[in-house]
Amino acid sequence: MPAADDFLVRFWGVRGSIACPGPGTVRYGGNTSCLEVRCGEHLFIFDAGTGLRALGQSLIGQAPLDIDLYFTHTHFDHVNGLPFFVPAFMKPNRIRLHAGHLIPQYTLKYVLSEMMMAPLFPAPVEVFQAKISYHDFTAGETLKPKPGVTIRTAPLHHPNNATGYRVEHGGKAICYITDTEHKPGGMDKNIVELVRGADIMVYDATYTDQEYPRFKGWGHSTWQEGMKIAEAAGVKTYVIFHHDPSHNDEFMDKVAEEATAARPGTIVAREGMTLTP
Repeated sequence: MPAADDFLVRFWGVRGSIACPGPGTVRYGGNTSCLEVRCGEHLFIFDAGTGLRALGQSLIGQAPLDIDLYFTHTHFDHVNGLPFFVPAFMKPNRIRLHAGHLIPQYTLKYVLSEMMMAPLFPAPVEVFQAKISYHDFTAGETLKPKPGVTIRTAPLHHPNNATGYRVEHGGKAICYITDTEHKPGGMDKNIVELVRGADIMVYDATYTDQEYPRFKGWGHSTWQEGMKIAEAAGVKTYVIFHHDPSHNDEFMDKVAEEATAARPGTIVAREGMTLTP
């Protein structure tokens, strides 16, 4: 059993846009966004990309499970692992699904139901056997999901909206900031304040500064911009995340070399990696 003060983040999917398994992505991984965060005995999951499938398989022997799953947003690469999440099909489990970017136009249950609808998918959300509940909030709210755990949120700059998260436990903080586009010539004050003094910041670094002009308006940032935020906010460990599917292992090795030279201690996210504040 985990100790009450255990706090960690484990990476199950680190890619953006589309899963890209193959010989060129072996070291960093090809699955889309999914993070496991443990706060003592409490299990939190952030995003349900294709990495969620392997996480679910790792949890099978731990039932009954009590899980809170938070979505940054509901673009397909962040939700398409949900129908293949084995714990959702196990009756003893209780899973609460949360999103802060949809209301008042939509609800999370409506959006996920539309995804798992024929002829796009052969089974509806009602196929889940676990006790599933849906919770919509507004980005910017502070959440208290479990004793000793506070989750602060902020809106991100992304098409159809997105939510950034700061998980606080035992006097430490892990921040998850994806998908978001930086503001040229300045930093997003919402993000800077959300991550201020954080022990770990996972940030959308899809592009390099050199690539970014070709993708302006697509809703993503660069590792260099993330570094500016880390410096301005006094973040301890900056984690480069949401790798573009065209960036193979060799490309990411170069990013890692340049980033660690610019700010020692910077980490490029890899599937299977575990970090503790």
